[in-house]
Amino acid sequence: MDTQVREPETQTFVETALKLSGKSEEEARTTGTLDRADDQVEALFAARYQTVKSPIHRAVWDDQFPTDLFAPEPPRPSAEVDRTMRESLDVARRHRDAGTLFGPDGKVTEAVLGDLAAAGYWGLLIDPQYGGRGASFASFSRFLTQMSTIEPNLAGLASVHGCIGAVDPLRTFGTAEQKAEYLPLLASGRRLSAFALTEPCAGSDLTALRTRAELDGDHYVVNGEKLFITNAVPGRTIGLVCLIENRPAVLIVDLPDHEDEHFQMVHYGLLALRHLHNHGLRFRDFRVPRANLLRPAQGDGLTIAYHGLNLGRVSLCATAAGAMRVMLANMLPWAHFRRTYGAAIVARELVQRRIGRLAALVTGCDALVAWCSWLLDQGFRGEMECIIAKIFGSEAQKEAAIELFMKTHGGRAFLRGHLFGENVHEYLAPCIYEGEGEMLGMAFLKSLIKEHGKTYFEPIGRAIHAAGLHRPNPLNPAHAWALRHELVPYAKWWLGAAIRPRHRPALPPLPPRLAAHARFAAAGLQRSRLTISDVMIKHQLRLPDRQCRIAELSQRIQDLVVILATSLWAGRQSSEVVQSAADILCQDLTRRLTGQQPTDGYFRAVTKLGATIAEGGFEAIAGVQPEEILMPYQP
Repeated sequence: MDTQVREPETQTFVETALKLSGKSEEEARTTGTLDRADDQVEALFAARYQTVKSPIHRAVWDDQFPTDLFAPEPPRPSAEVDRTMRESLDVARRHRDAGTLFGPDGKVTEAVLGDLAAAGYWGLLIDPQYGGRGASFASFSRFLTQMSTIEPNLAGLASVHGCIGAVDPLRTFGTAEQKAEYLPLLASGRRLSAFALTEPCAGSDLTALRTRAELDGDHYVVNGEKLFITNAVPGRTIGLVCLIENRPAVLIVDLPDHEDEHFQMVHYGLLALRHLHNHGLRFRDFRVPRANLLRPAQGDGLTIAYHGLNLGRVSLCATAAGAMRVMLANMLPWAHFRRTYGAAIVARELVQRRIGRLAALVTGCDALVAWCSWLLDQGFRGEMECIIAKIFGSEAQKEAAIELFMKTHGGRAFLRGHLFGENVHEYLAPCIYEGEGEMLGMAFLKSLIKEHGKTYFEPIGRAIHAAGLHRPNPLNPAHAWALRHELVPYAKWWLGAAIRPRHRPALPPLPPRLAAHARFAAAGLQRSRLTISDVMIKHQLRLPDRQCRIAELSQRIQDLVVILATSLWAGRQSSEVVQSAADILCQDLTRRLTGQQPTDGYFRAVTKLGATIAEGGFEAIAGVQPEEILMPYQP
């Protein structure tokens, strides 16, 4: 094979567990393939930046709490990066105000794409030596939030191009020759990019890939079909995931300027992404130069595919923060305008609560974006952290759209031209983008327990299998004797975790209410190690089948992380409104964890926050332009 050196097909922890639990050879093999790809991505990072050294893993399993890894430094963009961002925002505003963002087909026009290219927009994440700006990801993600307040589709295009398109694979895995050939084109905007991974039968199960490439002289010959590929139209450049000798690989592919017998677009009626191009791609004996194959030092095409996903996940949270700012900016004029029973609804507690809750969701997204993008810039893999940002951002946007924005606007939300009615699919679709939320939640927990499982539970599982114990019971003397060598290390760990005093985290100076939230979250994360281990004991080798329990436990830990990250980030902000919004979010998540009912004090706090924001007290939405009220009337 011409792709990369093969590694030994050793069994992974997950694969071993599935085989020992009686799963089919195919399920164990395919799951093991994904687990190996994850290990290969992990190996790309220095040991101190791998998952076992990540903030969340250390917060749960280590005795010393890594508070410093939850407190990001603000980005400091260079003058050149700052200029590019300002000019790009100006381009978006100018076209928005002139009504020239979209053409007759409803898509972003080539004129807009060209004006953004002139500003340097498409090269923000590309190194200056290739004509880019070399922006930090922290600066880029914060900028995406700003851009999405003007036009979220443009923010989405930047994310697709720079994070999950051809840019990241080339930057990370390209040879010097490949970088020199493609990165200047991608930085200048002469070629925009996409990533073609999903297929009709391969979505969350990436082992079901069917698109193949066969080597024929100096070219690969590609046959197959891709589905739901954003930004992939004739004349653009894609990273194409395909099978070469039955192993996933990635080819950098220049799509021809016109469809022909070897390349066709597959059109379908997708309700989301209506202002962007999202199509299927069909290849029949399509030739790609052999030199366009990406060759990771280790791993294969799935390694490449997985690497860029974390950038896309943080970008999704950043654009959600912008979209929710727009919702909030459009709620306020309506709340002042709409009157019921002789008073504007902005004076009603329920509306004030919605405004306060929406500000809390925005604040949570801002905190997660700042934290996760900082971790990525530091060199961390950030798998678990970025999964949380994606899940929280997409679920927050969904709640904001349905529960807060739509319900406040009532029937007008369904008028043609209304922000909600025109964008409802855009608001909901991120729950699926970059991985469906609950599926990602299970992947989050798998990453969190993997090392613990390999150290303690895999040896026990092997011993159970060797002894033929179908229902092992440590209280049964015969069973305990059969497992004695494997149970002793775990028993020592459990006793230490149960009786050893927890080290109280050293928190930075915080307002009292936020400090209390941070202490609660840190203590909860430290206690969760025993909860996780108990669940592993209870379900043993059947744990992979207990999806509902995995998802529920994962969500509890995610909520604790969001509380901690939000309270620490907000505590460093000068705005009392931001701190109050963070307090509301932390209270909401704490009640979800504890099952407590909201107090009258909570209702006073959230409605006071909403009333303050309604009077212009939230700087986060300053400059966001609300749309005109549809069907105004004289009360």
